[in-house]
Amino acid sequence: MSSTATSSTSGILQGRKVLVTGASRGLGLEFATRIVQAGGQVVLADILEDQVEQAAAQLAGQGFVAHALAFDQGDPDSVVRCAERAASLLGGLDGLVNNAAMTHSGGKSMEQLDIDVWDQVMRINVRGNWLMSRACLAALRASGRGSIVNLASDTPMWGAPNLLAYVASKGAIMSMTRSMARELGGDNITVNAVAPGLTLVEATEYVPKERHDLYENQRALKRAQHPDDVSGAVTFLLSGLSRFVTGQVLAVNGGFVMH
Repeated sequence: MSSTATSSTSGILQGRKVLVTGASRGLGLEFATRIVQAGGQVVLADILEDQVEQAAAQLAGQGFVAHALAFDQGDPDSVVRCAERAASLLGGLDGLVNNAAMTHSGGKSMEQLDIDVWDQVMRINVRGNWLMSRACLAALRASGRGSIVNLASDTPMWGAPNLLAYVASKGAIMSMTRSMARELGGDNITVNAVAPGLTLVEATEYVPKERHDLYENQRALKRAQHPDDVSGAVTFLLSGLSRFVTGQVLAVNGGFVMH
């Protein structure tokens, strides 16, 4: 993360308590890092137990309030335990970042796509997002300033080929965000989605060079996208600056898709 990015958000999340899923590496770890640097407290949750514990320990070692939880977003009971434990560790929740997802489902046409892969992507990305949001509702309601930020993708906005299960799941996240925003507005809970473009993280290492080149050549900002290009938008949507912003999908992709 750049020093400019850090200084521009310093204190913007002071005192806020946030659960970030899929936080052991990549975008999730970047979000958790930005949250604590902005004055928040965080629980990092991930299925990769050793990695998420190491990530949280590194943040705690820098003097931040950061805890680690291992959970499986495909297991409803594990989701509930994670949400309850996160609220207990932090003494409540003001924010939830639904970042955990299955990303490696591409490289095959819709004819070649395996049914089991489709079902797994939907179970983790769509059902898991709904279940985690539901499990955190009591704590978010009690906060009085709750915020849910769902991680979508710009792929449904342009119809990325050979990635059908993932694209469909992220399109569902966008629709769910709007519906959830309507349902939860009365509880003063905002619900928004951030839709990154192709970002240089571990989860996208499998993506062929041709797809990376497509993004870089077609972006208005002609360079690679990095995790700290996305975390500012997430921080804003968790903060008091966005309390009248809800039901929105914010594309953060350097102008590859504009809407």
